Amino acid sequence: MGMAAIQKMQQQMLKIQEDLGKETVEATAGGGAVKATMTGQQKLVSVIIDPEVVDPEDVEMLQDLIVAAVGDALTKSQELQAKRLSVLTGGMKIPGLM
Repeated sequence: MGMAAIQKMQQQMLKIQEDLGKETVEATAGGGAVKATMTGQQKLVSVIIDPEVVDPEDVEMLQDLIVAAVGDALTKSQELQAKRLSVLTGGMKIPGLM
């Protein structure tokens, strides 16, 4: 691969990373009681909690719902990133990229 091709790939990579920072994915838990939104760069941007599920007697359930929603959002974010980057790599997994 020549230098020009490598530079072009690096520019495409930067553009994809920039776009991923603007794209978001959402995940919910507890039938929508907790909603987590994350960028394509795995940055958590919001967690919305339905006041109905805030039970001072059962904080553990709420914590579990938050962990589930954030975990799901992380998975979706990583899948989005892999999908966007596969355009660049032709579907090959390149160590250090994913």
